[in-house]
Amino acid sequence: MQIFKEKEALQTAVRELKSQGKTLGLVPTMGALHDGHLSLVQNAEKICDQVVVSIFVNPTQFNNPQDLEKYPRGLQKDIELLKTLNPNLWVFAPTAQELYGENIISEEFDFGGLGKVMEGKYRAGHFDGVGTVVKLLFEIVKPSKAFFGQKDFQQLQIIRKLTKDEKLPVEVIGCPILREPNGLARSSRNELLEPEERESASFIHQTLLKSRDLFGTKSVNYITDWVYAQFESHPFLKLEYFEIADASTLKKINRKRKGQEYRAFIAAYAGEVRLIDNMALN
Repeated sequence: MQIFKEKEALQTAVRELKSQGKTLGLVPTMGALHDGHLSLVQNAEKICDQVVVSIFVNPTQFNNPQDLEKYPRGLQKDIELLKTLNPNLWVFAPTAQELYGENIISEEFDFGGLGKVMEGKYRAGHFDGVGTVVKLLFEIVKPSKAFFGQKDFQQLQIIRKLTKDEKLPVEVIGCPILREPNGLARSSRNELLEPEERESASFIHQTLLKSRDLFGTKSVNYITDWVYAQFESHPFLKLEYFEIADASTLKKINRKRKGQEYRAFIAAYAGEVRLIDNMALN
């Protein structure tokens, strides 16, 4: 396994790879790897000759310094896990200074309506940070394809818009959400949960499943009110938001229209740990 900590060394390897006519796939991560990340790598390996996994906890996408400080880290453990999957993977694990230079700040992007709702509304500056680091990674690594999980569906749509607006020659591929046996979406943040919280957090997935069932016969307002009522009485979870939105524009809807695709989005706290999830409704 090749581990690159300096972008110049990685770029040299990428040029050599491409001179051989081979394709490169990128799986951007913030480490604390789990089966969800591994499934992204496996998807990438199916269609790319070489896969590079970036491991970098990006400071510019955290609007809460405590959240950044608490975010789980363990580079050596991550590398050992990736070796069990494929010892021929490349890993890019730069420092913030290596990636950003001296000014570790975000660019400002106009993501339109995509960046103003849900995560964009509750986490000011978050998507500018995401856009900045993804743009940097795309420019450094120059992958032909990049793989992202649909758990962060809003982020996925943001990155698709970023690549289009910035004319970055990368195909962005969304991969299915991987879940724990109890239905909880796989996330590095799950490691911060107490056992009781981790089990009770399955309620988020259960609520989404019920919302999908209700979507066939009930109004959007009915479903939304029902979800909020369910969380009000939950002993461990505190709902931050629940929205039903158009899958392409992410605009919150009031009524359903034929031929449109919709998703339910949810953010909730289990103790001090913030969890997000979403699900296609039709």
